[in-house]
Amino acid sequence: MPTHKVMLAVALAFTLIGCGSNRPLSVTAIQLGRSVNSDNTVSGFTTTFAPDDSIHLAVLTGAAGSGTIRVRWKYGERVIDEPKKQVSYSMAAATEFRLQSPGGFPSGDYTAEIFVNDQPAGTRPFRVEIPRR
Repeated sequence: MPTHKVMLAVALAFTLIGCGSNRPLSVTAIQLGRSVNSDNTVSGFTTTFAPDDSIHLAVLTGAAGSGTIRVRWKYGERVIDEPKKQVSYSMAAATEFRLQSPGGFPSGDYTAEIFVNDQPAGTRPFRVEIPRR
């Protein structure tokens, strides 16, 4: 292959690799649980928590992309937290968020609303209950 074609192919490859970081993120799954794995995915999936649990949520994204992931944590209709993370991934990844309350969560229904670049990307309802003995 002539040198100019090889250089063109290399330039095209670098351009395509660079484009991945400019692509918007695509959410493939939303996980809830009490703990996270080393890759930021959730272990021990659940939608029912005790008042003193830490609540972990992982937003799984497919392929390369970048953007802002935000979680709106709600107790009933009241927003209790709304963290966001700016991320850029070169492959599928998981972004972890944690909700804690030093004094414990009141019993009731909660919702985690997920947004990517301020666009709705999914909702996960969950419940806090006092464990039965």
